[in-house]
Amino acid sequence: MATDERAASPLPPGQRTLPAMLQRQAVLFGERPLLRIAGRSWSHRDAAQAAGLRAAALAEAGVQRSDRVAVMSGNRIEFLEVFLGCGWLGASTVPINTASMGPQIEYFLSNSEAKLLVIEEAFVERLQAADLARTSLREIWVLGEDADRAAWPGIRVLPYPAATASLAPAKVQPGDPLAILYTSGTTGPAKGVVCPHAQYHWWGVNSADVLGVEPEDVLCTTLPLFHINALNTFAQAAITGCEVVFEARFSASGFWSTMRASGATVVYLLGAMVPILLAQPEGSGEREHRVRTGLGPGVPAAAGQAFFERTGVRLLEGYGSTETNFAIATAPDSPRGGVMGWLRPGFQARVADEDDVELPNGEAGELLLRAHEPYAFASGYLNMPEKTVEAWRNLWLHTGDRVVRDADGAFRFVDRIKDAIRRRGENISSFEVEQVLLSHPAVAGCAVYPVRSELAEDEVMAALVARDGQRIDPVELLAYCESRLPYFALPRYVDLLPDLPRTENGKVQKYKLRERGVSAITWDRGPAARPPAKG
Repeated sequence: MATDERAASPLPPGQRTLPAMLQRQAVLFGERPLLRIAGRSWSHRDAAQAAGLRAAALAEAGVQRSDRVAVMSGNRIEFLEVFLGCGWLGASTVPINTASMGPQIEYFLSNSEAKLLVIEEAFVERLQAADLARTSLREIWVLGEDADRAAWPGIRVLPYPAATASLAPAKVQPGDPLAILYTSGTTGPAKGVVCPHAQYHWWGVNSADVLGVEPEDVLCTTLPLFHINALNTFAQAAITGCEVVFEARFSASGFWSTMRASGATVVYLLGAMVPILLAQPEGSGEREHRVRTGLGPGVPAAAGQAFFERTGVRLLEGYGSTETNFAIATAPDSPRGGVMGWLRPGFQARVADEDDVELPNGEAGELLLRAHEPYAFASGYLNMPEKTVEAWRNLWLHTGDRVVRDADGAFRFVDRIKDAIRRRGENISSFEVEQVLLSHPAVAGCAVYPVRSELAEDEVMAALVARDGQRIDPVELLAYCESRLPYFALPRYVDLLPDLPRTENGKVQKYKLRERGVSAITWDRGPAARPPAKG
C-alpha cells in the first residue's frame, strides 16, 4: 500500500499506545517489509498479527492485564513477540540485560514481581545462582531445544509455546505501563523505570524526526533490545513505514560488511563504538555502503569528524535517558559540533543549581527536563516512591548530568553529578559492584568509581582495603567477580590501600579517589575483552 506524508506524524493523544501503533501500521503500510532479525522477517501487517497471537499465549499462561513478564534474550524475534504481546494484552515487559548474573537476575525478578520469565536456553544455568523462591515467578518459558534440564519448586518450566489462537487488543491507555526498564542505581540497587505506552510512542516519533527517517529507509542496529535505544528503533520503523534490521551484536571488524549486507541507510552507535571502529584498518568497505546518517550520542567531536571523513556518515548527537525522551539533539545543518545539541520542540530544559534555581548561560549546573505532552516521560520508579519524588521534585526531571547552556542555546555535557559509571554503552551501579567486592572474604572496605579510558568512556576502578590478616590478590578477586557481575561491570583497575579517605561522619570521599586516578601502584587488568560466550 502506498504511504503518505502523515506516516511519521504522532497519533492523536488517546491513541498513543502500542496496540494503536500496530493497528495503524498494518493499515497504512500493509505488506511493506518491517523487520529482519536472526533469519526471520515480518511485514508491517505481520506485527499486529504476531502481537495478537503472543498475547493469547500469554493469557493462556495466566498473564493478565497489569502483570509483568521478564525477558532475558538476545536479539531474536521471540523478544519482540513477547514485548508486543504484553503491550497488546495490557501487561508490561521487563527486559533483563543478558550480561546479568544470578544476583542481578534475582533482584530484577523480585523487584518487578514478574509472574513469567522468558529466557534463552544459554542463560538458564545462571538461574542456579538466583533464589527464585524469593520472586513471584510461576512459569518459565525456555527459548531453545532443551527446556527440561532445570527445575524449581512451584515453578513450571517448559519450552517457548507455539501461538495458535489470537486475542483482540486490550483497551490500554497512553499512561498505562508498557515496560519496566532497569537503569543503574547510583547509591543503591538498580531502579525499574516505568515506561508508559505514550513515552514509547514519542520515542519513535522524536527519534525518527531527528534522523529524518523516511519510508524507504533501512534502519540497522547492533545494540541489544533490552535497552531503549534498540527497542525504540522498532517504534521508528512502525511509525514511518520503513524497515529495521536487528543484528546479533556489534563487531568492529565486520561492521561495514554487515551494514552493506543489510542495505542500511541509518545506523545507531554509542560513544565508545566510534573510536573502536576508527581503530580498524582503513578500507574501501568504509565507503561502500548506503548509510546516510547515524545516531552517535557521546561521540567526541574529533572522533565524529574523523568518522565522517573516513566513511561519509555524519553522526548526530543528542540527549535522552530511559526516564525522558529525545529532548536535545543536533541536526545535519547544525551550526557547530562538539555539543549535545539544541532543545527540541515539545520540551523544556533548565540548567539549575542545587536548589533548582535556573543558572545563567555559561554556568554549569544540573540539567532538568520537562515534557509538554502527557506521558512523554517515564511515570516513575517501580516500587521506589522516594526515588521517584527525588528525581521528579519541583515538577522537573532531574537528570543527574552537569551541563552548560551556551549563548546560542546549545547544551554541552560536562560530567555526571550522580555516582554512576558509563561503560560499553551500559550504566553501571557502583553500589552493586561494591556489594559483590565486599562479599569477598578478604575485602574489608571498598569504593568503586569511574576513571576515563582511551575510548572516550569510563573504566571501572576499585579502591580496596583488606581485612586484618588477609591479602587481596586482584587476579583471584576478579575471577571471584566474574560469576557475580556482568562482564562490563568488572573493575579494570584496582588500588590496594590501607584505608579509604572519609569525611568526619565516615562517608567515603570518592572525589579524592577520582582525583588520584590511576597511579604507578595501580593494578591494571587491561582493556575489557568482548562479552563472554552465552551460558
